[in-house]
Amino acid sequence: MSNHIAIQFNHVSKRFRRGENFDSLRDLVPALVRRAFGRIEKKKDSREFWALDNISLEIREGETVGVIGHNGAGKSTMLKHFAGIMVPTKGFIDVNGRLSALIEVGAGFHQDLTGRENVFLNGVILGMSRAEVARKFDEIVEFAGLAEFIDTPVKRYSSGMYARLGFSVAAHLDPNILVID
Repeated sequence: MSNHIAIQFNHVSKRFRRGENFDSLRDLVPALVRRAFGRIEKKKDSREFWALDNISLEIREGETVGVIGHNGAGKSTMLKHFAGIMVPTKGFIDVNGRLSALIEVGAGFHQDLTGRENVFLNGVILGMSRAEVARKFDEIVEFAGLAEFIDTPVKRYSSGMYARLGFSVAAHLDPNILVID
């Protein structure tokens, strides 16, 4: 076992507010205006909750760690912080090495792009260089079993085809740290 630290959480906390989900500028602008002109109260917002609260941990090179807890305990939130998808409200995270995350397989796919285009897009999102994706492209497609559909937009794929392609891209990563949800 190595003494080198792969991931370090230092007093990491993440706050959310229930009902605060802005998928568009149309939703965000009125919320910001309400917040700016609303009453400023000192008391805690009843919609506020802490998904992570003052978490500190070190994971060393070579260690395998599992995060176990009930639904809503913050497991996926923690993994998204490992991967840099989320930023903590408080504290800081240090990741040493190339990290790849299998959090939502195919999450980086764009529905209007072909399988081929999405392999490159998703590969880059997951941390591969374009040249690395190009070198591994044939293996990715073969592993997914989608050669005859690779130039079809993924919106035409079945859910199984979509998942196979997303998993195949992720399976061909070569990370130092692999986060799986």
